[in-house]
Amino acid sequence: MPDVLTVRTPTLEIAYESHGRADGVPVVLLHGFPDDARAFDGVAPPLAAAGCRVLVPYLRGYGGTRFLDAAEPRMAQQAAIGQDLLDFLDALGIASAGLSGYDWGGRAACIAAIVAPERVRALVTIGGYNVQNTLAPSAPASVAQERAYWYQWYFNTERGRAGLAKHRRELARLLWQEWSPTWKFDDATFERTAPSFDNPDFVPVVIHSYRHRHGNAPGDPRLDAIERRLAARPPITVPTIILHGGDDAVSLARGVGRDIALFPPGTEERVVPGVGHFMPRENPQAVVDALLKVVR
Repeated sequence: MPDVLTVRTPTLEIAYESHGRADGVPVVLLHGFPDDARAFDGVAPPLAAAGCRVLVPYLRGYGGTRFLDAAEPRMAQQAAIGQDLLDFLDALGIASAGLSGYDWGGRAACIAAIVAPERVRALVTIGGYNVQNTLAPSAPASVAQERAYWYQWYFNTERGRAGLAKHRRELARLLWQEWSPTWKFDDATFERTAPSFDNPDFVPVVIHSYRHRHGNAPGDPRLDAIERRLAARPPITVPTIILHGGDDAVSLARGVGRDIALFPPGTEERVVPGVGHFMPRENPQAVVDALLKVVR
């Protein structure tokens, strides 16, 4: 595994891993919940071998990433994760980069492409247009989708907060199994990532993320303008490939063409068969191929 480096932004000291040549085309890979940089162990080396400078940060609340100010509220609304990504690029002096991510990381990548398209060379979004409207309550989803979101309703209770704090590893492992039912990971694979959940900010960050999106926790007033902009579902204008896991058991509402009008004309959308929610782990080559097609 590569050494873990750190860089300071206005809010965080972000831990990250770096692969490839310093003068290569920058590509940032962004993990989701509950995961960490190990998600891209099969993606980063081939990209580096192709000449890219690959950067894999740990999101706020994960691994070695820490808040600079002990008094800073441990918020993790979507606008905060997107701003963290732009701050990360600024701190490393990167004018523009290719982006790819899934779950929280895919949302951050989409938000960066909306808020600062000049900073995004190209985008591979795993899961499609996953930007949220946090200003208005969402309509009930299908019964199957509502059941798949059980963890979100759990985290919106104090029992859920206590349960996450007490059973974070067991809960994370259960979600891995449920969300990617055909992925047969072993104990060693999970244990390489599980220490990232011991971050002292993990529980408050996760709880805030899932409460804010459902209107049950306040947001950061500094991010209100971004949230208002995102609520309007603005289009993404940078070159993009959309990937979906054919067996993703948490994002049941996916569908080719559903949000294609929110992407540039000619955007390619692919469903990867036999892959669940954790595509970079389950089929890293699908992510590599998509990135190399749009980034170079």
